[in-house]
Amino acid sequence: MPCLLAGLLLAGVSAALYAQASNPTSANNPFFGSVTLRPATDEVLKLSLDDAIALGLKNNLGLKEAENGEKSLQGQKNETLQYFLPTISLTGDTGIHQQNLVALGFSPATAKGFGLTNFSPITRDELTEGKIQFGQMIFSGPVIAGWKAIGAAERVAHFTMMSARGEVVQQVASAYLRAIAAESEVDNAKALEAADQVLFRHAHDAHEAGVAANLDELRAHVQLQAQQQALISAQNLVEKNLIQLKREIGIDPGQKIALSDPAPYSDLAAQTPEEVRAIAYKNRQDYQTLLNQAVEMKALHAAYRNQRWPTLSFGGYYGVSQVGGSGSHGNFVAQGTLSVPLFREAKLRGDTDAAQAQWDAVNSQLEDLRGKIDQQVRSALLDVSATARLVEVARSNVELATRALSDETDRVEAGVDDNLPLVTAQSTLASAQSNLVESLYQYNISKLALARAAGIIEQQYRVYLGR
Repeated sequence: MPCLLAGLLLAGVSAALYAQASNPTSANNPFFGSVTLRPATDEVLKLSLDDAIALGLKNNLGLKEAENGEKSLQGQKNETLQYFLPTISLTGDTGIHQQNLVALGFSPATAKGFGLTNFSPITRDELTEGKIQFGQMIFSGPVIAGWKAIGAAERVAHFTMMSARGEVVQQVASAYLRAIAAESEVDNAKALEAADQVLFRHAHDAHEAGVAANLDELRAHVQLQAQQQALISAQNLVEKNLIQLKREIGIDPGQKIALSDPAPYSDLAAQTPEEVRAIAYKNRQDYQTLLNQAVEMKALHAAYRNQRWPTLSFGGYYGVSQVGGSGSHGNFVAQGTLSVPLFREAKLRGDTDAAQAQWDAVNSQLEDLRGKIDQQVRSALLDVSATARLVEVARSNVELATRALSDETDRVEAGVDDNLPLVTAQSTLASAQSNLVESLYQYNISKLALARAAGIIEQQYRVYLGR
């Protein structure tokens, strides 16, 4: 029984630690890995956001580990169930036994005392026997409390697994949105490169015709090459982001994929911190994990205290034996056992105090998590509000920069200005477009973070992203 209680204690603590672990590095965070089930092919795999999340929930390594942890606790629960069930075993054996009676205390003088004249100190017999054994625990306080503890530990593992599913949805959706943002940067870079090509040809022709200085042509050439560098960097970033996405959802890194969903954008209905916090207390898996771990630690504390109680069990056997072919006979034992601990107070108090400390620690973590949920909800709501305004400002900046570039292009073509203001206007538009892409990405990420803070990201990520 002490081994059972120690195992339950370790299982509960390890499950809680796993649920709270957070490491942003891909080297140590299993949610950045996956189980790759098939090799790459030559075809281009079209991938929507829903497809990516479905693959992540199927193949992500972090989720696989959480599912295995839940299965392990289910196995431990079945082991604990055996304490409440009868144990029945059947054994049989046959063999030749040779014994020295003198060594056992039967000397020739002893044999004469019984009237045995032909005494042989060495005996040899054949023994064949079969036996069925039975054992049943009738009452044990620690076992009953341990059963309650393992039930709570199983629920801890379940909510840990559900929390891992939410983590997968957030990680995969963030990676998908990051790849979309990078592709938008490539599209913007290509458009600006095409515009710079036109500007360079115009400056070159004007210089050849003698109506523009060589400086204008050099300036346009530098601007074109700078934009070509930006395009190369953007294309490289897209490929790296796609590789990271494929690693998280179990697709071979060499498989070609095409993202079929555009960057989503929609306004989110206004919510108060109190509303979101109430949803979080009901749906947050990590909160439910700690609630059940508190139940588990309470049961473990009771199990250690109940070690002072008597234990009642029943057992016995029935067997059939045959010696040297002289016929068989049956024998049996039926006995009840009452075990009462008299004095082992130091160990009992030590076990109880250790369990009490674990229980107090979980209750402290629970109180802290309530405050943490409130903090996360309020921060997420602030981020959603701020990034929504940033998107509005970024859209306005793109419109203004586009109009400024159009006006400056007309002035250059009319010969009013050289191309320096035009190059500046193009740089301004490029910066405004990048800011819009980044603002839209951050807005969607903040909505995902709000859904995760409320504990409903797996069920409602489409609603929060406006899909």
